[in-house]
Amino acid sequence: MDQNKIRNIAIIAHVDHGKTTLVDQILKQCGTFHEGEEVNERVMDSGAIERERGITILSKNASVNYKGYHINIVDTPGHADFGGQVERVLGTVDGVLLVVDAFEGPMAQTRFVTQKALQLGLTPIVVINKIDRDGCNPHSALDKVFDLFCELDANESQLDFSCVYASGRKGICRKEIDDPDGDLRILMDLVIDKIPAPKGDPNAAPLLQISTLEYSSFLGRMAVGRVQQGTFKTGMTVAQSFMTDNDSDTPKVKNIRIQKILHYDGIQSSPIDEAGPGEIIQIAGLETFDIGDTLSATDKPVSLPRIHIDPPTISMLFTVNTSPLAGKDGGKFLTGNNLAERLERAHMADPALLVEKADGASTFKVSGRGILHLTILVENMRRELYEFTIGSPQVIFQKDEAGKLLEPMETFKVEVPSEYSGPIIEELGRRKGEMVDMQTDENNRVNLEYKIPSRGLLGVRAKLLSLSKGYAISQSLFLGFEPYKGDIPARINGVLIAKEPGAAASYALAKLEDRGALFIPPATEVYPGMIIGEHNRTTDIIVNATKGKHLTNMRSKASDDNIQLTPYRRMTLEECVTFINDDECVEVTPQALRLRKITLDPHKRKQESKSPVEEDDE
Repeated sequence: MDQNKIRNIAIIAHVDHGKTTLVDQILKQCGTFHEGEEVNERVMDSGAIERERGITILSKNASVNYKGYHINIVDTPGHADFGGQVERVLGTVDGVLLVVDAFEGPMAQTRFVTQKALQLGLTPIVVINKIDRDGCNPHSALDKVFDLFCELDANESQLDFSCVYASGRKGICRKEIDDPDGDLRILMDLVIDKIPAPKGDPNAAPLLQISTLEYSSFLGRMAVGRVQQGTFKTGMTVAQSFMTDNDSDTPKVKNIRIQKILHYDGIQSSPIDEAGPGEIIQIAGLETFDIGDTLSATDKPVSLPRIHIDPPTISMLFTVNTSPLAGKDGGKFLTGNNLAERLERAHMADPALLVEKADGASTFKVSGRGILHLTILVENMRRELYEFTIGSPQVIFQKDEAGKLLEPMETFKVEVPSEYSGPIIEELGRRKGEMVDMQTDENNRVNLEYKIPSRGLLGVRAKLLSLSKGYAISQSLFLGFEPYKGDIPARINGVLIAKEPGAAASYALAKLEDRGALFIPPATEVYPGMIIGEHNRTTDIIVNATKGKHLTNMRSKASDDNIQLTPYRRMTLEECVTFINDDECVEVTPQALRLRKITLDPHKRKQESKSPVEEDDE
């Protein structure tokens, strides 16, 4: 393929600014799908969780053939927790489409991905999206993008960026905001004109660095990367430079034979005989490989610098499920070996996710870039019929050269109606947040900006939504490591702990309502040590949730059905993991999320605990 007819672009944006929908329309309007072909919305989001949450988690590749050009499009994650994905794929492209909501303007995580792109010297094209949205302000959004580029030290050519105005939902595009509606081929013409063709000598020795991986049921694991120079051919033998756990400084080299080469054709892949500079390809035939490995000529192997990924900030312990209900919720994979194999696969697919063996049998420490990063893994494993338990999230500390403790810090922005700002300022102050900026807009909404330890953000979103009656909008961005800011108070309230095994009874739950908020409905199976609610006092309390009403000739069991209970608190996975303390864990099964004490036996728990535990007399 003529490399002058290749364009490689990534689409980067904040969560829910419409980039995946925009890609859908580009694929449709450039003839990727046949006329009359039924196509799902958000075709680039292939995972079930991605479709449900409306976020992109794993980087996807696609291509369009337009006016004789082969345009590779990479749809990248918009959430900073998946920034490891963003950093890797930006190394395979020559330009970016920065998609910005015409109403919201650039957000904190837009800053994160834009900074990465500008540092790599990529050519940006700005797409002001959702111009059909009521109350949008495209001119203001564009001004904010320019200000952002200035803050991020963009060079002169990057500051002289091209811009279009679009609606991905409607499939329209304009060069100027007052122009009549055109289609997204206007944007594709701009890509051909402004994004440079890939560089690289086709006659040089072949060179490629693996940037991601994909899996095929026919070909197995496939390495994905961009050809930097030379030509790769099906059947040829190349040198693979890789790192080993035993010697992390010196790469090892082995020769491998390329079984098959594929390139992106729409959202599918098709085999090709050879690939030259600038082509993004999939290679089958590598038995084992890691992201960052280099493929080069056998007579002169090359090892390119490993791809740098920002360090993880949060870790959680994963271990086998030891609860009395283990294996009763449809789980298929319950053993330590099952857990180890699945976590290793997760690390292979996402190097930003670190997996280490921890103390104790079948216990693993999994580290990631944030709570969302880790809970997406947990949710995927649930759906794959795994059962396991996870511990409370722990912030990862570092030490400076003098041995001083450093902790991860984040920028945290909150937008809230002014009447709720007081309690939110108080809460963020309690979490060691330092106010950087505070402004009130014309709609009487307060915009707060804080610098806050990552520890302080654990569970903060649910708390702010509660304090603001659901009106708080928040976003965060990793800043770096700073000296430890001091202790942050843990959860104040204790918990209600089940005493007896069996099904929770309405009668018993009604008696417990004045003790605190319940987490379970009637008929839920409970076991000793399981957490069934939050105590309204600071101590834990052991309660009997299975106790039925004493029946007499005057009272029948039927009257138990008439008990009216306050609706129980149904918690999401993120809320569960940020609620628990260090002596608690979350039992994860395909059908349920249960909170429990790590030590189920109340006598052993009493010996281990420093805090008093009450026992309900009833």
